[in-house]
Amino acid sequence: MIKLEHISKTFGDTGDGVHAVKDVSLEIGDGEIFGIIGRSGAGKSTLLRAVNRMHQITSGTLTVNGTDVTGLSGKRLRQFRRGIGMVFQSFNLVTRTSVIKNVLAACVPDMPFWRVLLGAFRKEDKLKALESLGKVGILDKAYMRADQLSGGQQQRVALARTLTQDPHIILADEPVAALDPVTAKQVMEDFVHINQELGISILLNIHHVELALEYADRVIGIRAGRIVYDGPSKQVDQTVLDAIYGEDAVSEAAV
Repeated sequence: MIKLEHISKTFGDTGDGVHAVKDVSLEIGDGEIFGIIGRSGAGKSTLLRAVNRMHQITSGTLTVNGTDVTGLSGKRLRQFRRGIGMVFQSFNLVTRTSVIKNVLAACVPDMPFWRVLLGAFRKEDKLKALESLGKVGILDKAYMRADQLSGGQQQRVALARTLTQDPHIILADEPVAALDPVTAKQVMEDFVHINQELGISILLNIHHVELALEYADRVIGIRAGRIVYDGPSKQVDQTVLDAIYGEDAVSEAAV
């Protein structure tokens, strides 16, 4: 379980800085597909990245599976982050190398330096990487160069890399923003499949409201750093969208 209690995040000086997240409290259960929606600049990415301490919160308490994350540092923080996968909009692949080498990069933090230097991955690591590629439906692309793949296939490589580190939580920051509508749906279906098969909690910061409402079990709507809706995606109606997006509710929801 992820528990946030009175979380705030300010960039810059506390007095004159940008208050990205303001007094947010919520609980996210194990195995949920959890969507975060809101206008650009509302604080969606900041909140998502607070969960794995990519952004250090200014105040409040963040607890993940009973561990107070705000007090972690050094080796303990690195170990904590190994259990949380991260998928970005930009894929973050080394495009001139093979798909499987990109996936195997997930193993590097646990390898002795000499193995990293020689690229000497263990047999079990390679099998795990191939298994992860199979789970996202691109096992046949394992030995192709990453730059020979489509955008949707590259995002699946990024997802396979995340699966290879055996996370119990996946944070996805605008994972389909760079994809066409058909491919975006395919990638969202991959998230659902992974959630159902492996029981991994998935937190999605997503600009496409219709995708959040279709694929997430629960959504929160953020406006100016504060939660204005927290509930089942099926209960989001025009009144809720107006509260989240204001005058731009119709146009934002259609994007």
